[in-house]
Amino acid sequence: MTGPPFRHDIAIAGAGIAGASLAAVLAPRARVLLLEAESVAGYHATGRSAAFWSETYGGPAIQPLTSLSGPALRPGGLSDAGYLEPLGSLHIGRARDAERAEAFLAEFAGSGVVLEPVDPSTLIPGLKPGWTIGIREPSCAYIDVARLHGDYLAAARRAGATIVTDAGVERASRDEGFWRIATHAGEHRADVLVDAAGAWADVVATQAGVRPIGIRPYRRTMAQLRTDPPAPAGLPHVADIAGRFYFKPEAGGRLWLSPHDEIATDPCDAAPEELDVAVAVDRFGQVVDWQVAAVERRWAGLRSFAPDRRPVYGFDAVVPGFFWYAGQGGFGIQTAPAAAALAASLLLGDREPALDPAPYAAARFG
Repeated sequence: MTGPPFRHDIAIAGAGIAGASLAAVLAPRARVLLLEAESVAGYHATGRSAAFWSETYGGPAIQPLTSLSGPALRPGGLSDAGYLEPLGSLHIGRARDAERAEAFLAEFAGSGVVLEPVDPSTLIPGLKPGWTIGIREPSCAYIDVARLHGDYLAAARRAGATIVTDAGVERASRDEGFWRIATHAGEHRADVLVDAAGAWADVVATQAGVRPIGIRPYRRTMAQLRTDPPAPAGLPHVADIAGRFYFKPEAGGRLWLSPHDEIATDPCDAAPEELDVAVAVDRFGQVVDWQVAAVERRWAGLRSFAPDRRPVYGFDAVVPGFFWYAGQGGFGIQTAPAAAALAASLLLGDREPALDPAPYAAARFG
């Protein structure tokens, strides 16, 4: 006769970068179950990242999480080799963007993030006339997303976490102080259910009888370009200060380009629209005099935001044992070390968080 399922301390729904990093931090101190709806972890947002680390990305509410994550991502942090490589970022604009540029500098004044006004034409060969505003962010870096995610999953396994794929949450109910979690891979039990389901965060909450917060997924388009001339060595990540595009150099002289779009969508396996790729290429052509020889690859991912565009970390205000770990927008990878440490301190309740959790608390939604 088969007994009831093993009861874990904490079950995490979602094995993308959020769930994987949290599982790795928790597993040495708790019995952790990591449930992934897909056949491979990180299939949606994590596996489709633009793969850069920027302290200004996401704005001043996100910057403390990003900056605090920096030491863990550099050599000697989570790994001897680290996960960051020098890139640098250049925020550019036209004369009409002067107020935006001043506001951008003001937002990060006193934050410790180095921002330097420069002439953008000295850093971007072939820059077209009119792009006169430049703000350099030297700390911006490439981030090895696949290795970081893989290392977190491996660390969670080594520490005893159970990872189950093809195990999307179908329903969950609170019974006698613990959760009964029905998945495609069978029933599981846990004292606490963590919702790290990304674009599906509100779906999981509903399946658990928890009132949704209003976390909304948005599609973001990316394309890989081959240009003539090829992207020059030493080109930084380049971002429009008005938020209409960004591009960055890749191996082999290629470029990754985005129109910086945010198209509201239902949770899905996101695919790029040809119009969005065309818009990106057109905007790129307004910046430099390089020719686009080919669009070699295109893809899309989902970025999920709470109504106030800040992440949601903490226990639900109404339902006991339900912990929100969602709404990370496009910055979940670059903030993973600090966010996981903060969430673990709240879940285990025995460590003083390095950051004030109040700005990210789920209780702010009542």
